[in-house]
Amino acid sequence: MIQAIGLTSKPRRGAPPAVADLTFDIRPGEVTGLLGPAGSGKSTVVRLLLGLQSGRGATLVDGRPLHELAGPARAVGAVLGDVPGHPGRTARSHLRMLCAAHGLRVARADDLLESVGLAEVADRRLGTYSLGMDRRLAFAVALLPDPHALVLDDPVRDLPPREAAWMHALVRRHASAGGAVLLTGRDAGALARTADRVVALADGRIVADQTAAVFAGTRLRPHVAVRSPYAQRLAGLLAEDGAEVVAAGGSRIAVYGATAAAVGEVAYRHGILLHQLADETAADAAQDAVQAPEDADRQPSPTPRNRPSPHRTQHRPLHPVRYELRRCFGVRTPWLPAAAALAASVLCALLLARGGAAHASPLRLLSGWPAALPLPAAAVGAGALGALSYGQEFAYPALTPGFGPEPRAARLLAAKLAVSGALALGLAALAALLNSAALRVALGPGRAPDPMALSATTAGWAALAVGCAWTGVLAACAFRTTALGLSAVLSVPLLVAPGVRALLGGSAGRQFLDAGGALWSLLSGASRADDRAALAALRSAAQPLFVAMALSLSGLVIAYVAGALRGRRRGRRSTPVRSGGAVRIEGEEG
Repeated sequence: MIQAIGLTSKPRRGAPPAVADLTFDIRPGEVTGLLGPAGSGKSTVVRLLLGLQSGRGATLVDGRPLHELAGPARAVGAVLGDVPGHPGRTARSHLRMLCAAHGLRVARADDLLESVGLAEVADRRLGTYSLGMDRRLAFAVALLPDPHALVLDDPVRDLPPREAAWMHALVRRHASAGGAVLLTGRDAGALARTADRVVALADGRIVADQTAAVFAGTRLRPHVAVRSPYAQRLAGLLAEDGAEVVAAGGSRIAVYGATAAAVGEVAYRHGILLHQLADETAADAAQDAVQAPEDADRQPSPTPRNRPSPHRTQHRPLHPVRYELRRCFGVRTPWLPAAAALAASVLCALLLARGGAAHASPLRLLSGWPAALPLPAAAVGAGALGALSYGQEFAYPALTPGFGPEPRAARLLAAKLAVSGALALGLAALAALLNSAALRVALGPGRAPDPMALSATTAGWAALAVGCAWTGVLAACAFRTTALGLSAVLSVPLLVAPGVRALLGGSAGRQFLDAGGALWSLLSGASRADDRAALAALRSAAQPLFVAMALSLSGLVIAYVAGALRGRRRGRRSTPVRSGGAVRIEGEEG
C-alpha cells in the first residue's frame, strides 16, 4: 500500500501553496481516482508523491519512504505525460535502452511492446508517433520494471474515446492482478466508472474521499444546486417536503427529487435569500463536486503539516556501459558531427600541404591542424561527441532524476567517459589515417607523416582527442546542455591556454621540462632512444594547450565530486527516522 502523508508544495510568491496537507491511501487491488478541474493541483500531487518536486510530506510504500527503496521505479511506475524520448529513436531502441538501466533482459522490451499493441510500429521513430501511440509507449515504460503500483497523471487527456477506453481497461487489469493504481482525471463520470475510490480536489485540498459507488450516487445524479446564506434552514424545509438534501459545504446544498421551480417557491414563501438556483446535470455535478470548499465525507488528516519530504537516495543504473552504448548508437545524431569532423580534418590537411607542410609540426600534419584554428577538427568532433552524451541525457530525460536511475550517478559518468574516450580514440585514429593518405597523395610518397613511426606524436594526438571528449562530457554534466559542453571544450585553447602560456613561459617552462626529463631518467634507466621518446612526450605534455586541458579536466572533476558530496550532506541533514510508527525528519526543514 502507498500512503501519501501531509503532501504540501512550496508556497508561491504572494500566494498559498498549490497543494496543502494532502493525506490519502492508494490500496492494492484498487484504482484510486484523483479528480479535479484544471489548476486544482493534481499534477503537483503526483510529482510530490513521487519526489519529483520539492515540498513537505512523505510517501510511504508498505511503511517505507519511497526514495529509501533500492529501486523506486520497480515499486511504482509512473505515466506523467508524453514519453520524453529522442524523436529519432525507435520505440524498441528506447525500451531496450531502459532495460539496460533497470538491469532487465532485452526480451522484456519486446514483450511489453506486444502487450501495449505497439509491436507492429516498434521500429518506427518516436517523432512519427501519434498521441495515442505515445501514451501506449508511456505505459510500456512505466510497466517495464514490473512495478506493483502505477501512478498515472491524466493519461487519457485529449485522447479519442476508443484509446481512452483501452487505457482504462489496462488500468483495471493491473488493479485486478493485485496492483495499486492512482489515476488522475477531470471527467468525473469516467473516473467513477473506472476507479474503486474517488478523491476530489479543489484549490489544492481534498474535499471528498468516497467509494466510487457513493460518489456516483451522491454526486452524479441530476439535482438542483442551491447557494444561500440560509442554506441550513432551507435544507430543513425542503426535507419536510420529501426532497433529498445533501450538504455541499458552506452555504451550498444539492437538492435531489425536486425541481428548481419548487425549490424557488419554498424559498420565496419563507423569505430566504438565494444566491444560486440552477438545475445541474451529471457533468455539472462533477464540476461542482470538485469545487466545493469542504465536504462531510472528508477524512481528517492524522499527521501534522509542514513535514519535510524525505531525502533522495541516489539510484544508479545497473548496466551503465550497456545503457550508454544503446543510448549513443540508437540515434543518428552522433554520426553527423563525427563525419563532419573527419571531412574537415582531411580538408585542413590538404590546406596544410598546399601552404607549406615543411614548416608544420608532425602533430599538426597528423591531426590536420592549421595554426589558424584553436583545435583540430577531429578534436572538436570528439568534444562534440562527449558533450552530446550528457546534453541528450538532459534534453530527452529517459532517466528521471530522483525517481529511478540517476543521470548523474558516478557509475553512469564513468561509463560515459569510457565510451566517449573510446569513440575519441577511434575518431583520432581515422583522422590520422585519412590525413596521412591525403598528404601522401598531395606531397608524394615519403613526405607524409607515418602514424606508426611517430609514437610520441601519435600518443599526443590521441591524448588531445580523449581530453576534448572528456571535457565535453564533464562540462555537459555540469551545465546540462550540449552547447555549453562544447563551449567548454573550445574555451580550453581560447581562454585557459593563454593563461597557462603566460604562467609557464620562459624559465618556468624550461624548468618543467628539465625536471620531467631528470625524473624519467632516474625512474626508468632506459636507453637513449627511449629517453629521446620520453623527452618528446614530456615536451608535448608541457605545451600550454595540454596543461590547460589537464587543468580544465581537474577542475571539472573537482566540481563534480564537490556537488556529489554536498548532495550527500544535504541528504544526511534531512534523513527520515522511524519514530512511534510515524516518520520523523531530523535536521533542517528547508
